[in-house]
Amino acid sequence: MNQYINKPTSAFIAASWVALIAGAAAYIIGLFNADMLLNEKGYYLILILYGLFASISLQKIVRDKLEGVQVTTIYYGLCWASIIICVALLAIGLWNASLQLSEKGFYIMAFLLSLFGAVAVQKNIRDLDYLRTHTQLPHVPNYGASEFEKIQHDDD
Repeated sequence: MNQYINKPTSAFIAASWVALIAGAAAYIIGLFNADMLLNEKGYYLILILYGLFASISLQKIVRDKLEGVQVTTIYYGLCWASIIICVALLAIGLWNASLQLSEKGFYIMAFLLSLFGAVAVQKNIRDLDYLRTHTQLPHVPNYGASEFEKIQHDDD
């Protein structure tokens, strides 16, 4: 299978980490400072942890499928179901919460930013690892497509 992966730019790598850290930190700090019962805080904490795990797992399995790695249908379905369940439980919890509308929006946005950041960070880590192992270079320069084609043909 011919696959051409360009090295993620430093700006995208930094933006991915900032999105993950900012989203997760804002969510956790907001949760810590919230005027909620401890069991409510636990509910929202578990949702972010489950959501981050589910989003990383989904990104990995989608990438595995693209690379031709054997993927079971049930695990693929469970990954999608987990993401949908997390978002649905967050929406239901916030709908029924006695929070101001701005607080509800804050939690939704921080949650979604965290999930996006987790997926982007995982993608960058996987791309860099792939390039390190397939180019056999100690550091991976930013190759153009023609140089990747040359590397790909050398491997064949």
